[in-house]
Amino acid sequence: MTAVEDRPQMLAEEFERIALAAEREGVRMEFIHGRLGVKAVPDGDHDEIIRWVMKQCMQQRPDLWLYPERGLRVETYRKGHAKPDGVLAPEGSFAGQGEWADADRAVMVVEVTSYDTDTDRRDRDEKPRAYAETGIPVYLLVDRDSCEVLVHSEPEDGQYVSLVRRPFGKTVVLPDPAGISLDTEPFKAWVR
Repeated sequence: MTAVEDRPQMLAEEFERIALAAEREGVRMEFIHGRLGVKAVPDGDHDEIIRWVMKQCMQQRPDLWLYPERGLRVETYRKGHAKPDGVLAPEGSFAGQGEWADADRAVMVVEVTSYDTDTDRRDRDEKPRAYAETGIPVYLLVDRDSCEVLVHSEPEDGQYVSLVRRPFGKTVVLPDPAGISLDTEPFKAWVR
């Protein structure tokens, strides 16, 4: 990457103003690694996957809550902003915080891939790096293209050092501090 490509497109404060205006028009934006991105609007199957993950979290970890679409500041460098599909955190973690909250209380973030051209770069490359840099303990990616779940954990030096992949239909253990066994069998019904 050249010095020009590595330079942020704008300041984080500028992004926050643009994102707020875009949200009023139904467009969701993120700012990761200094780059502005548009997040696809979820479809019904995407919503069902998040509902199922939320249900499993509530049953197994009633002390935690899966906050949908919680805006987080996700990078120690360049002040990135992301809206994961879900953020698992202790109840009350984001009280009093605005649209973009500190990620220090996040136990896990959840993303479900969208059927758009940007999902590879965004969900499989940029977000794991940003979440690891921020120190979020677990990143769960539900990949509808490959029909598998990827569990990234153990953030160290800006990257996750552990990656577990399981095909839909298998149970996957989300490591501590999440501490959840996630049955992925239902995911098979929610892919194209």
